[in-house]
Amino acid sequence: MNEHHHPLSGEIGEEGRHRLIQRVYYEDTDFSGLVYHARYLHFLERGRTDYLRCLGVEQSRLVTVDEEGLVFVVHRMEIDFKSPARMDDVVTILTRTEKAGGAKMILVQEIRRGETLLTAARVIIAVINAKGRPRRLPEGLAAQFTGVAAQG
Repeated sequence: MNEHHHPLSGEIGEEGRHRLIQRVYYEDTDFSGLVYHARYLHFLERGRTDYLRCLGVEQSRLVTVDEEGLVFVVHRMEIDFKSPARMDDVVTILTRTEKAGGAKMILVQEIRRGETLLTAARVIIAVINAKGRPRRLPEGLAAQFTGVAAQG
């Protein structure tokens, strides 16, 4: 097994999309039994984090990758809520790279229950240094993201 891959982290398919399967728990829902809108952000974050993990990118080590440090922060997020998820649903979080280079990355994500699209998101990630200033994504790291994107 790849040292960066663990069944809990999902997998990157041949099409270059990362797939992470999660169950909806009581804590994810509101009084109506539907997933509370803010909880979708948690699912999306888990998808992005495990996508990076499957690429061999450990965020906890990036801050010390060189003398400048490297940090990813969400700069902008566009979300369309299409259909609600409910307690005990099993959902799949799909993540792929749309663009990686310069001082940003764009990731496209979906949350699905079977074939039903529940949520679609486009996430713009700013690349900053340890002091909070913009920095360029190193070419080797950008290639990891765009290499996976090119498979799709």
